[in-house]
Amino acid sequence: MSIALENNYDIKLVNNDLEIARNNVNPGNAGMLPRVEGTFSEGAGRQNITRTQSNGNEQSLSGVRNTNMSYGVALGWTIFDGLQMFTNYERLKELEKQGEVNSRAAILSTISAVVSSYYTVLKEQKLVSARDSAIDVSTLRLQIADNKLSLGRGSKLDVLTAQVDYNTDTAAYLQELNLLKDARTELNRILARDLNIAFEVDEDIQINAALDYTALTSQTEQLNPALQNAFINKKIAELNLKQIKGQRYPVIGVNGGYDVQRNTSPTGFNIATRANGFTYGVTASINIFNGFLQRQNERNAKVQINSSELSLEQTRQNIGAQLLNAYQDYRTNLDILKVQSNNVDVAKQSLDITLEKYRLGSIAPLELREAQRNYIDAVARHLEAEHQAKLTEVALQEISGTLSIQ
Repeated sequence: MSIALENNYDIKLVNNDLEIARNNVNPGNAGMLPRVEGTFSEGAGRQNITRTQSNGNEQSLSGVRNTNMSYGVALGWTIFDGLQMFTNYERLKELEKQGEVNSRAAILSTISAVVSSYYTVLKEQKLVSARDSAIDVSTLRLQIADNKLSLGRGSKLDVLTAQVDYNTDTAAYLQELNLLKDARTELNRILARDLNIAFEVDEDIQINAALDYTALTSQTEQLNPALQNAFINKKIAELNLKQIKGQRYPVIGVNGGYDVQRNTSPTGFNIATRANGFTYGVTASINIFNGFLQRQNERNAKVQINSSELSLEQTRQNIGAQLLNAYQDYRTNLDILKVQSNNVDVAKQSLDITLEKYRLGSIAPLELREAQRNYIDAVARHLEAEHQAKLTEVALQEISGTLSIQ
């Protein structure tokens, strides 16, 4: 879990989105702060001028150079816009919450995948061990068949049959070993580390058999990321309507600045001018009529609120169905696990008795093979039941938002 929280790409990506959402939550982004701009411009020109005076005299000038330069600082500040800036600030906060929810959802999903993959590796490890024990039995059977044949008490057919079964068990072992390698690769992928890292996992599955449906339902309502997202989307839709209604009010702003200007023009009445000083003022505007767009936008915003409410109820129902199905599977898998655990014990006793009888020569090889096959099948069913019970436990904890990430 620690490796996944540090390395997993999905978690890193969603955390980057969360960082952007947090950076966006500031008064300036909401339009609450003034804007200050510095300006500078400089230009010049050369002109050929011919001008006729009132007495009829004509004057021609060539290459007359004009220059102008200005610089200054300007301030603009919207001090009232129908409270839209405050509504926008609240919307940015809700988007930050949504980023946090998405981050937690990615973490829960990744941890769930880690746990599921971890126990898949464990299941395959145990199946490899079971297949290996089957090879041991087949090897012993082949040795006994060879010994009987060398003593003149057996047949070549028994030896060949034992060899075929030994080869079959070896092939099954190799196939199971390959599945174990695939499971390890998948876990390495989720952990975002070298895919070729070989490792063993603890051969023990701790299953919590005491999960309570009523408690899970209450926790799901409070902690499930999908439900939390739906709540936030509803809040954002309500803020959107509030912001649109704010456009009915006037927008009032103040402005000010300081400018410096210099101009030269040899052909003018004044060959050079310079000015500097402060400017200030107040602006106000109000939307009187914009082609009924204000009314249209408010109606659409109300529809969006209704859609968000419907989406919330739909999400609540879908999550409730997922929780109920997962809990029913969980209880069923626990019952199956009890049956399969007992079945493994019975199959092991049957194999031990059958193997001893085969050593004594009181049963045919076919009976030993059948007992051997029954034991391997019982072990496989038990491991699968154990695996499914753990997966449904993890699924319940993921849906309810209570999956531990420690």
